[in-house]
Amino acid sequence: MNARSSATGRTEAPAAVAVTGIGVIAPNGIGADAFWKATQAGDSVVDRITRQGCEHLPLRIAGEVRGFDPGTLIEERFLVQTDRFSHYALAAADLAMEHARLGRADYEDDPYSVGVVTAAGSGGGEFGQRELQRLWGRGPRYVGPYQSIAWFYAASTGQVSIRRGFKGPCGVLASDEAGGLDAFAHAARAIRQGSRAMLAGATEAPLAPYSVVCQLGYEGLSTSDDPERAYRPFTDKACGFVPAEGGAMFVLEDEEAALRRGAPVRALIAGHAATFTGPGRWEESGEGLAHAIRGALADAGCAPEEIDVVFADAIGTPQADAAEARALHEALGAHGREVAVTAPKSGTGRAYCAAGTLDVAAAVLALEHGVLPPTPNVFDVCHDLAVVTGGARSAELRTALVLSRGRMGSNSALVIRGPRRA
Repeated sequence: MNARSSATGRTEAPAAVAVTGIGVIAPNGIGADAFWKATQAGDSVVDRITRQGCEHLPLRIAGEVRGFDPGTLIEERFLVQTDRFSHYALAAADLAMEHARLGRADYEDDPYSVGVVTAAGSGGGEFGQRELQRLWGRGPRYVGPYQSIAWFYAASTGQVSIRRGFKGPCGVLASDEAGGLDAFAHAARAIRQGSRAMLAGATEAPLAPYSVVCQLGYEGLSTSDDPERAYRPFTDKACGFVPAEGGAMFVLEDEEAALRRGAPVRALIAGHAATFTGPGRWEESGEGLAHAIRGALADAGCAPEEIDVVFADAIGTPQADAAEARALHEALGAHGREVAVTAPKSGTGRAYCAAGTLDVAAAVLALEHGVLPPTPNVFDVCHDLAVVTGGARSAELRTALVLSRGRMGSNSALVIRGPRRA
């Protein structure tokens, strides 16, 4: 990332920001190990929505998190004042900290050195709907006091920081779906400015009836009732995306500090850039995404041919997919037609802000294991891209590029490198 100046006026190399912990709550698995096993296998878990109240709605297929019991993971006092999207964040943060071997003893001497940054697109829709139904059906005396905070986009950041005693820089990005990747840049900047560690990521829970109704007007939403055909990006059968819930949280630390405390360095956040091209303008999104890719490569000091795998945004409409293909061709040159491209989200659904964080989790694990995960339900690719289809492939992987776009026009690119070799 960008160089910094020392007190002597000399330019110093920027602090290397390491990923030391990954916590995943996803439709295809809870925990990094279960998530990676399913992602590597190319499992497709998108299926009919089973949430009560959604049965009659036009949206039929989604990626639901199953087997998640927040009551076994989170204290009651936090459960009653939070929505499902915050339950996912609290649980994922616990998993990430366990993965990083980061405990209270590591920061209790300076709680201001650890902070949290998350991204959110829909907030606490399920909690909000329940309280509004009480207001409508029974009156204001039956609306709980936590309605004022549980629906709010910042609820997850606030509750994670309160529960863990983090008093460092905390924030939330409510800018667009690409905010899930932008959160890493915000967290990395906080570390370069002196924070000891940051929790970063995004979780979403957009499958309550009210939330689903709000999505029905989204351009590109797939209303297919066939789980195997509802989400097929980069094919001539592309008919949109299916939504998903869940997400991932990460522990980010200064690389040298992490090594000193014996933490496992799993990857390095190398570069990031973002652009904005306006809502629904897929032609312009290609140009904006290409600009973001070039910016992220420059920020990372990375040549296009160094990218070993691209985790695509993969919206799943012909226009959007064509624009993404053009962006890769423009930003990576000839390498854009040869580099491995994958979109594991076609098997789990597109979790809005959390989609990018799940792709980052998959990218870090792919670099760690030397495996290119496949793109589920995708076979005949109709764009000039080397999309990984069929099954996983072994490969020597050092650098990954993760892409994300939002329906309102945000574009984000993140470069991730494997840990330095001794």
